[in-house]
Amino acid sequence: MTKRTITVAAIQTAFGPDMTANIAKTEASIREAAKLGAQVVLPPELFQGIYFCSQQSPKWFETAYPVTEHPCVLALKKLAKDLNVVIPISFFEKDGPRYYNSVAVADAGGEILGLYRKSHVPDGPGYQEKYYFRPGDTGFKAWKTKHGTIGVGICWDQWYPECARALVLAGAKVLFYPTAIGSEPYDSALDTHKLWQRAMQGHAVSNAVPIVAANRIGIEDNEGTTQAFYGHSFITDHRGELVERFGEKDDGVLVHSFDLSEIESYRADWGFFRDRRPDLYAKSIL
Repeated sequence: MTKRTITVAAIQTAFGPDMTANIAKTEASIREAAKLGAQVVLPPELFQGIYFCSQQSPKWFETAYPVTEHPCVLALKKLAKDLNVVIPISFFEKDGPRYYNSVAVADAGGEILGLYRKSHVPDGPGYQEKYYFRPGDTGFKAWKTKHGTIGVGICWDQWYPECARALVLAGAKVLFYPTAIGSEPYDSALDTHKLWQRAMQGHAVSNAVPIVAANRIGIEDNEGTTQAFYGHSFITDHRGELVERFGEKDDGVLVHSFDLSEIESYRADWGFFRDRRPDLYAKSIL
């Protein structure tokens, strides 16, 4: 069997209110990951600024741009070409009168392969995203990049097994989830990072697919609303084992290589996709 490998990376760091500074910081992290051999590098969700969805304020709509004009997309697609890496670029998208939480997938040649718009949009204390974003209308996509076929979900998507399954059915060999998650304002003692990790470890096991999750760190103040982001970014293999992980304060990049040929053989051997019964699911699930 011919060996086919892919080397992936997750960025974990803190971000501030200055978009230009955040872009520069993200570029430096991507360069570091590329030096370590990474071919696909994942920045956290909405790295353009602080996580503004902790409260509702119309001023943040001014930080949304069309994909062809967004400073984050323009800067990182150029970097993707310069470094020969793939970058799923999270950004606040403006599409006419509509706004989305989106990812533009920059291939290693610098071209934007297309958009994924966040399908599952949360609405609760500290994560008031429905005020800002429409539910995504793109559906789940697998992207055939220069370095392999990948699938991308965004933060709240990572809790839904349907998202992971749809991405793998579409052909994704590795799943990537840019994330912004941390403290819960209604319960300062609640730490969900283990639940968050376990949910994705379960997706890895039941789909026999590696998963990369990139989260932010640090304490952010949004006009008096304070939120602490708990990091714990990780890379899990196709068996659900955490092969690379950060803690709540680590700043840097995680890098890991996978043998896609070995994973493909493992997936076929387990028969998860052979034994699916979509004929029954349609009758049982609304």
